[in-house]
Amino acid sequence: VQLQASGGGLVEPGGSLRLSCAASGFTLDYYYMGWFRQAPGKGREWVSCITISRSDSSDYYADSVKGRFTISRESANNTVYLQMNSLKPEDTAIYYCALSSQGYPSMATADYESWGQGTLVTVSS
Repeated sequence: VQLQASGGGLVEPGGSLRLSCAASGFTLDYYYMGWFRQAPGKGREWVSCITISRSDSSDYYADSVKGRFTISRESANNTVYLQMNSLKPEDTAIYYCALSSQGYPSMATADYESWGQGTLVTVSS
């Protein structure tokens, strides 16, 4: 399976961006797609995840983005989105999407087996 992340860019504080992650290949072995981010000089941080294996779509968020970010999926084209509103300078990071075959929503990078290449989000005036 391959993941292609896109949608990053430069935005002013308070602005919005929508990231996309398109999956190609065999995805039936995976249960969740997650978004992580890595700021300069910091470790990779879990942001959000969503179920992809069932008709219902449960979503989960880190406290730092809850109420500002929304994850969603479009099953017909194997794409997951991350709508980011009210962006802050501390949201600046490379954002990665990843697939997990674990049967539970995980915040651990080790539980995600397939990773996209990352897309850079810069929040600055």
